[in-house]
Amino acid sequence: MSDLRSLLEARTGDGSLPGAVGLVARGGEVEVAAVGSLDTAGTAPMARDSLFRIASVTKPVTAAATMMLIEDGLLALDLPVARWLPELAAPMVVRTPSAPLDDVVPAERPITVADLLTFRAGYGFPADFSLPAVAPLFSELKQGPQPVQVATPDGWTATLARIPLLYQPGRAWLYNTSSDILGVLIARATGQPFQDVLAERVFEPLGMRDTAFAVPRSKLHRFTSRYRASADGGALELVDAPDGQWSTLPAFPSGASGLVSTVDDLYAFGRMLLAEGSYEGRRLLSPDSVRQMTTDHLTAPQREAGSLFLEGQGWGFGGSVDVARRDPWNVPGRYGWIGGSGTAAHVVPATGTITVLLTQRELSGPTPPEVMRDFWTYAAAQH
Repeated sequence: MSDLRSLLEARTGDGSLPGAVGLVARGGEVEVAAVGSLDTAGTAPMARDSLFRIASVTKPVTAAATMMLIEDGLLALDLPVARWLPELAAPMVVRTPSAPLDDVVPAERPITVADLLTFRAGYGFPADFSLPAVAPLFSELKQGPQPVQVATPDGWTATLARIPLLYQPGRAWLYNTSSDILGVLIARATGQPFQDVLAERVFEPLGMRDTAFAVPRSKLHRFTSRYRASADGGALELVDAPDGQWSTLPAFPSGASGLVSTVDDLYAFGRMLLAEGSYEGRRLLSPDSVRQMTTDHLTAPQREAGSLFLEGQGWGFGGSVDVARRDPWNVPGRYGWIGGSGTAAHVVPATGTITVLLTQRELSGPTPPEVMRDFWTYAAAQH
C-alpha cells in the first residue's frame, strides 16, 4: 500500500472492519490515519481520539507500573509475592500438566515478583487449553475481557489460591494470569486502588488523558463498539456497545486486559519506552528498568512451548520481545503486545519506531489477524 490510510481503508471497504486508527512514528515523523466508523451502523466517523478497549495491550502498562514500585523499593524482583499476597504463600502444583485438580504437590519454591513479570509464576494459559488446571481460570477467575463478571481483588485472589499451579514456579511461560496478579500486588504494596496507582504514576505524567478502566459519560460519544466475526461468516456480531460494561468502573480493574485508550495515549507510552524511561524532561523509569522490560527472559524451550502466542519470539516484562527475524516486521529487540479486542502497540528501539493499531474486531484466536500483519509489514517498509 502507498500509505497507511489506503491500507486501512481497504479493510473497512471490504467490510472486515467497521473502522480503525493506526499510527506509525519515527523521530519527528508521525503518520496517523483514522478510517471508517465507530460502529457498523455508521453512527459517527472514526477519529484520531476515538476510544478503544485495548485488552492485552494493558499488560506492558502494568509491567511499567511494577518497575516503578521496584525502583521505589516497595517491591523487588527476587522477593516472594506472599509478603503482599499471603493467599499465595503455599501454592500447590498439579503433579503433571495433565493431572486432575486434586493430584497435587507443594510448590518447590515461592512465587516471586520476577515470576509474575516474566509470566513464569505457574498460573496461566498453555498451548493446550484442555488441561484440567486451565478450566478454572475461565470458570472461576473469569479470565478474559469481561470486567463486570469478575470479583473484587480480594475475592479474586482468594479464588486463585484454591486453583493449583499448572507448572512449578519458574518452569514454564504461561499466558495472561500473571498480569492480573500484578494488579492486585501493586494495590496491596501501595495501599491504593490499582487504577489510582496507574493514573498517578503512568497516565498523568505521560498526559494519557483518555486511558482508564472505564469511559466517563462525557466521553461515550467517542467510544467504539466491539465486534466479533459471526460463526456463519456473515455480518459482524456486536459484543459490547459504548454504554456496556466499560461504562462503569469494574470491581476488578484488570492488569491483563482492562484498559481503554487512544492512539495518542499509547504513542506517549511508546515514546517513554524509546527514551529509556523519560518523557518531556521527566523521568518515569530508569534506563535499566526499561532494558529489563524489553529484554527476552525466556529459555529456548519456554519460547517454543509458548509459540501459540509468541510465534517464535521471546518475552520481557509484560510484552513480547523479538529474537528472530521470522517475518518482515520482526526486528531483534522489538517490544510490545497485541490485544484480543483487535489492538496492537510496539516500539522498535533499533529503528526508533513506534506502531499502534486500534480496531474494533476481536481476534478469533492467538494468531494476529491479517490486518495487523499488513500494518506491521507496512510500518517496517517505511522505516
